[in-house]
Amino acid sequence: MATLATTVNGLKLPNPFVIASGPPGTNGKVIGRALDEGWGAVICKTVSLDASKVVNVQPRYGRLRSRHTQADGSNEIYGWENIELISDRPFEAWIDEFKALKDSHPEGVLICSAMEEYNKDAWQEIIGRCEEAGVDSFELNFSCPHGLPERKMGAAMGEDPEILEEVCGWVMEVAKKPVWAKMTPNVTHIEDPTRASLRAGCDGVSAINTIRSVIGVDLETLRPEPTVEGYTTPGGYSCQAVKPIALRMCMEIATVLRDEFPDRTLSGMGGVETGEDAAQFILLGSHTVQVCTGVMKSGYGVVAPMKEQLLAFMEKHKFDSLNDFRGHSLQYFTTHADLVRRQTEARAAKKAEHEKKKMVKADTEWDGDDFVDQSDALARG
Repeated sequence: MATLATTVNGLKLPNPFVIASGPPGTNGKVIGRALDEGWGAVICKTVSLDASKVVNVQPRYGRLRSRHTQADGSNEIYGWENIELISDRPFEAWIDEFKALKDSHPEGVLICSAMEEYNKDAWQEIIGRCEEAGVDSFELNFSCPHGLPERKMGAAMGEDPEILEEVCGWVMEVAKKPVWAKMTPNVTHIEDPTRASLRAGCDGVSAINTIRSVIGVDLETLRPEPTVEGYTTPGGYSCQAVKPIALRMCMEIATVLRDEFPDRTLSGMGGVETGEDAAQFILLGSHTVQVCTGVMKSGYGVVAPMKEQLLAFMEKHKFDSLNDFRGHSLQYFTTHADLVRRQTEARAAKKAEHEKKKMVKADTEWDGDDFVDQSDALARG
């Protein structure tokens, strides 16, 4: 019988579905709710030592809807932009909630998302204190595309492989729990920061964070959205629309892992809303699959149908475990030149088979309409 249970970097998960860092993991109460609903693990909203400079605005989301009206009269959301910052809650409050969560949900897998400035002591302090509070793992946020760039945090750090490798090295000097580095998609080659973090010793990577974007302009007010006092700033794009980009980048990362770092892992994300979406990420090498915007659209209970859908996919193909099909589809990627070669050879083989079929083997096969072609097929020279 198929099972969704999996072990990733020593973490025993009941299933591969993970709450991604963001609003769905914004405090201990909602994290507990997610664990109660059956999520495989929860990553808290990104914490830092000094949250005093984190000030959010309202509104901070922009959504794109389909032009086609659904049966219930609504228009489906397929794109979502946010200009939300990391957690604005004091670090001490998070420490208390981490401890309480591990008391109330001792079997639940709690992952701390952390982001700090370019400061070795700060990074090592946040790792050490969160480990003492009982968190099971870490995800280093090197990928938030907006907010706090003046502090050289998030993507401002993750876009520079040299700095990324150095900071990951600081963390790995002290970390006793598994560490993933979260990749930004706002780079030309995501393989470069991936290699940097893995060279530094990280146990795995997560990808992708949101894509830097401007979701649109209101044609009545002529103001870009989401508008705050008439102004805005570029934000992070997520939801269904980013899935093709996320799949491509996860494929590229998984290829690096397969060829260069076979003992490391990938947590894939970007537009996951169904079990079938998750299956695609796993087929392209993901060990776990994260969901954020999908929860904001449908609630924490969305994990139940996703688990059912993924199990149905596995049973259809007779896969007993996630390991049976993880990375299976990577073998079918190649170069364009190789595609041309394969198609040329296939067409030549098909033509040869066609010509072979035209050769008569007995006098009863001669046909007046194809007599000339049949004669040619039997002739040489």
